[in-house]
This record gives sequence, structure tokens and C-alpha cells, in this order.
Amino acid sequence: MAREDNRRDRRDRDENPEFADRLVAINRVSKTVKGGKRFGFAALVVVGDQKGRVGFGKGKAKEVPEAIRKATEQAKRNLIRVPLKEGRTLHHDVRGHHGAGKVVMRTAPQGTGIIAGGPMRAVFEMLGIQDIVAKSTGTQNPYNMIRATLDGLLAGSSPRQVAQRRGKKVADILPKRDEAPQESSQVAEEA
Repeated sequence: MAREDNRRDRRDRDENPEFADRLVAINRVSKTVKGGKRFGFAALVVVGDQKGRVGFGKGKAKEVPEAIRKATEQAKRNLIRVPLKEGRTLHHDVRGHHGAGKVVMRTAPQGTGIIAGGPMRAVFEMLGIQDIVAKSTGTQNPYNMIRATLDGLLAGSSPRQVAQRRGKKVADILPKRDEAPQESSQVAEEA
């Protein structure tokens, strides 16, 4: 019977190979009872498809693998979609916060890589971002850092979303590449 359960678990894991997961933190907690101490584990996992969807989950259990499994399932249920520019970075700089945690995420030119620490790096890798500069202040708590990062990512929007909100075309919103340098040269000539 146990062998059938293991096969079923393996099949469940192999069904969604499009999702990658990253264990961010594992915490051992203890409860003091009459006979001594009972230990449990709390796991924090980030899941993503590396194409613009990411989510996080937390799970608690008496054993580590079970806590990770619970956290992964919760993360898959809480996925969010984030618009990416050229599939590698954000469209614009964003700020996010949760509790005391504050994060600043800035777009970066190609080849910069992921310049971020700990839990934020895990979120960006699972999201599929390749170039970003990020800074976290206010907290070192991985739960709050991830929540602040996701808050900032949800605040970001693509030119398509902005155009749709304003009832315009994308071309009307984005600055034209030829006009921007000409305007600055005209200003220099007038001065």
C-alpha cells in the first residue's frame, strides 16, 4: 500500500514539470509538553514557471519533507502573473512594502544579472527575471521580504495595461525613439 502511495506522489510531482520551486527557509519549532519537547518544522517555498508567474507558500509538519510538500502546494495555489519587459526585467522601477519590510526594485540593462539578496533572489529566479537590481531594508524576516517583493511586483504594470486603462494605443503611451534625442538637441540650440 505504501508503495502505491509513493508512486502516486511521484506522478503528482511529475504532472507539473513547468513549475520550479526553491526552498527559501526552514525553521525548527518546538512545543514543550508534559513528557518533554515536540519538534516540528515550518518551510517557506517559492514556486514559479520562470515565464512571468510566481507564488509563495508556507507549510508546517512534524517532518521536513511533508512541510516542504505542503508549502509547495500552497505556493502553486497562490500564483500571480507579472508583466516582464523582453522577458528579462521589469518595465519600470517599483517599490513594495509589507509590515516593516521595504523593497526597491530597479530595471537593469541586459547582462546585469540578478543583484538581490536571499529571499528576493529566489523570487526573481522563479519569476524568470534575468536583469534586476533590488534592495531590501527594514527587515531580514524572509516571510516579510517575500511579501514586500510580491507587493512591489503587483504594483508594476506593462505599457499594454496602462494603454488599456487609459483607453489609448500602446504607441501613444511609449515615447518615440526618434523624437526624444531631437527635443534635447533643440533645447541645447536655444540655450
